[in-house]
Amino acid sequence: MVGIVVVSHSELVANGAKEIALQMAPEAKIEAAGGTADNRLGTDINKITEAIKKVYSEDGVMIFFDLGSAFMNAEMAVEFLNDSMKEKIQIVDAPLIEGVVVAAVECSMNKSMKQVSMSLTGMSLNKI
Repeated sequence: MVGIVVVSHSELVANGAKEIALQMAPEAKIEAAGGTADNRLGTDINKITEAIKKVYSEDGVMIFFDLGSAFMNAEMAVEFLNDSMKEKIQIVDAPLIEGVVVAAVECSMNKSMKQVSMSLTGMSLNKI
């Protein structure tokens, strides 16, 4: 099953998005990576990397983010991974909550990352 990582500047927002998505798709593999290591607003490359590793499978991982610097830190977190993992990770341009919910439902139906991406196409916000 494709895994999902929620990256937000707020730990509460990241966990809230995860909670909502799991209500819709309880079997989805979702990890939240919100806030900094010292509990401030911001993003943390190490938190993102660990979240990716927790949900990683050969099916891939989709990363959703809230704001621009979260995107940059998600990119850097992916760079810390080995090449075989990098190929199976996609950072998604979609609204955070809605995108995570749609992806969770699609992933819970064992759809491929490509199929899930197609379901999200119309949701693009041009954040990337």
